[in-house]
Amino acid sequence: MSSVWELVAPQLLTELEPGLAPYFGEIPPGRIGRGQGVFACVGTPRRWLWPVLVVLARNGVVFPAWEREVSFEVENRPVIDTRGRVAISARRIFHFRSGTRVMVDAITAERDGTLSDYLGHNGRLIVALNPTSEQGGLVLSSKTLWLRLFGRKLRIPTAIAPKVCISERFDSESGQQQVSMRLEQPQLGLLYEYSGRFSYRIVPN
Repeated sequence: MSSVWELVAPQLLTELEPGLAPYFGEIPPGRIGRGQGVFACVGTPRRWLWPVLVVLARNGVVFPAWEREVSFEVENRPVIDTRGRVAISARRIFHFRSGTRVMVDAITAERDGTLSDYLGHNGRLIVALNPTSEQGGLVLSSKTLWLRLFGRKLRIPTAIAPKVCISERFDSESGQQQVSMRLEQPQLGLLYEYSGRFSYRIVPN
């Protein structure tokens, strides 16, 4: 099964550092992608946001936390979703001092050749993503944010919708992948972030 990245942006993959190939390439049948590493920081120090994050945490999206040097694991599985689309189902396990938390999402290759990220256990938050290459790394930036309620997709107006930017790079000296994510909102600024590095490989399921 081709990866979502191969289906949507095959030319872009040829522009990436070879060390990123295991993460964005095809995962053979009977195998999964697994990584371990440390985030230099996770969450937000703006504690007034935490009550909102508590709600999102129950769905496995983001968490009310602000910690440094957080060990984590990532697990990627290729799947075919209920609508017959190729997807990568991901679990990111954060080992906070306050306890273990799990973030889940599924990135799908839509039939129109675009990428959508379904966030959380119920996938009600949907982010349309635009992938680009930048000096051998991959940058994912959000184009549109949707909220799925009562069987309908509601588009969050651009003027107030939070924006996501994810950067994936490979450090050849350490042999590790570097990742950073920033969630910003036009009126409020930076809402949430994480950044760190990890080792990743394809292993038997």
